[in-house]
Amino acid sequence: MNEPLLKAENIVKEYKAETHTVYALKGVSLSIMEGEMVALMGPSGSGKSTLLHILGGIDIPTSGKVFIQGKDIFSMDDKTLARFRNKNIGFVFQFHYLLPEFTAVENVMIPLQIYSNREPRKEAEEILTKLGLKDRLDHKPSQLSGGEQQRVAIARAIIGKPKLLLADEPTGNLDGENTKRVMEILKQLNKENKMGMVIATHDREVAEYCDRIIFLKDGIIQG
Repeated sequence: MNEPLLKAENIVKEYKAETHTVYALKGVSLSIMEGEMVALMGPSGSGKSTLLHILGGIDIPTSGKVFIQGKDIFSMDDKTLARFRNKNIGFVFQFHYLLPEFTAVENVMIPLQIYSNREPRKEAEEILTKLGLKDRLDHKPSQLSGGEQQRVAIARAIIGKPKLLLADEPTGNLDGENTKRVMEILKQLNKENKMGMVIATHDREVAEYCDRIIFLKDGIIQG
């Protein structure tokens, strides 16, 4: 039997307030296989974003472990984890986080420029062209629509050919047409590259693109 691409074991995340402790996650365990596309659903405040950040090594759990390709990511030092994350994990966020002073192609090139000896501009142009942005390569984010910005963010997330893509409400600010376009792109990438994906969403139509749905409520997986 194949090992999971991603395995989380009993993830707890707590925040200390002045008079009490707030638990964002209360012992979450899950596994994602290579090439599996999973929707993470639940009401606002249920812990979806916190869980994604921990799965991707951006945030550290109070307790629990995360294994990606069998490696315990929180046993790594900061530098090793940063390199591992850049090589193996792509992130897509609702608000894009594109650098406003750079063009679309320059934004996409950044991950390869940090750690890779590959040809970043050529690869960035190829990916953006594949995503329908051939005529927008040299436009800055302020010159792009919301849907175009999100496609640039997807291109940036996948240029390193990660094994795992984590997407936090990737269609939250998009209209129906652009939501469909973005999800079809993600589904295509999932199938072509056998890329494991976890997509946090409130949108049932988005979830229907996925192989299965994980429901999170009050920091606990339901069912």
